[in-house]
Amino acid sequence: MVTGKLYFLRSCRGLFYVHLLLIAVLVIFLVVRELVFHWEDRRFHRQKWYPPLLSSIVCGGASAFAWQSFTRRYPSTAMKAAFWLSPILTVAVSFLLISFGFPGSLAVGFLALVFAVIQSLYGLWVNPRVDYSARIFSYSISSSSSSSSTTSFVILSIFTGIVYAGFLVAGIGEATAMGAVIDFVFILVILLSLAWTMQVIKNISHVTMGRIAFMKLMSGIDFKPPVALRNAIRHSMGSICIGSILVPVFGTIRGSARAVNLLGGDTDEFMFSCTHCFSSIASNLVMYGNRWGFILVGACNMGFVQSSGRTWDLFRQTGIVPVINYDLTSSFCFLSGVAVGAICTIVAGSWTLVIHKSYATEVSIYAFLIGYFISRIAMAWPQACVSAYYVTYAEGPQIDDFDSTIIQDCINWIQRHDLA
Repeated sequence: MVTGKLYFLRSCRGLFYVHLLLIAVLVIFLVVRELVFHWEDRRFHRQKWYPPLLSSIVCGGASAFAWQSFTRRYPSTAMKAAFWLSPILTVAVSFLLISFGFPGSLAVGFLALVFAVIQSLYGLWVNPRVDYSARIFSYSISSSSSSSSTTSFVILSIFTGIVYAGFLVAGIGEATAMGAVIDFVFILVILLSLAWTMQVIKNISHVTMGRIAFMKLMSGIDFKPPVALRNAIRHSMGSICIGSILVPVFGTIRGSARAVNLLGGDTDEFMFSCTHCFSSIASNLVMYGNRWGFILVGACNMGFVQSSGRTWDLFRQTGIVPVINYDLTSSFCFLSGVAVGAICTIVAGSWTLVIHKSYATEVSIYAFLIGYFISRIAMAWPQACVSAYYVTYAEGPQIDDFDSTIIQDCINWIQRHDLA
């Protein structure tokens, strides 16, 4: 059984590296093909397509680092600000897209406007939970190790994401220049690679910083980022690669199940049966993949599925699953990604609108996706600190100055208001 699990994790790691090689070959092929055969094609203006998008990527990296630095210094303020900053920027993006005047941009702009309204309503709905989330967010970050090496590690992670995104943009641009049906397939493949690889970079940071935070909170031991990073890459890449697929998928299913459960209610028997079934499936899936499992992946070198199951069992045994559901850290990180993605869209879309309007919609969409992923890489460190706090509480800390009253207060509040 152990040999089978080890083989599976090594296969996942190998698949990821092979995928990187194949994507590199694809991008180089697309660039060389255009250089040799179609470089003089005047239908595609590279000097008007590349600069806005590449500039927005750099802007996204700078914005992500600045926001992450602000979050580290003022975690409570950042937590509260994200819930109004993201909707405002999304509205600005929607107006920009609508101003392009194309059918596609009008559709995307309308969807962005609806999304902004949903964010605003969500912010009002979860407003009572912000104070608790800000409190645990502040404590987790302040109690975890923070040094110049940590800052260097964050910069390295963001820089890696920027470089990889810039490399893929070259392939997307040259595929766009050709415009054949197969080239649109190439673009889709490149975007899927972007999503998976950015998730892997983010989760390498999550495992690395999660181990540092867990050891600090659990035993008071300071762990250096270079050592934790080396351990993550050497021993945990298979788990990180499979977790980078499972966590977004299972997380989306679980979030959808909670939303359906809230909307479905229990007035209609058929609807109640469907929502109960969906919730049961989501509850079972979380046992096989959740972001808190990355903490034990880094700290104990466990396989991802095993660590996810153990972590969730601990949460159930200690009765903190309602607290996990009550916390807004994941929502904060998501909205931070949306905000940075919106900034990238505004930069790229405005520039393209001025110099070549017909490119504006596609460039804006690419800029948003890349900005979102770069921001999630930057926010992996604070999210790992909060995850480590919950896992430490469930495991039972071995130091006296660990503050468990934050969770206890939240449990008491939930029980008083019957929110479990």
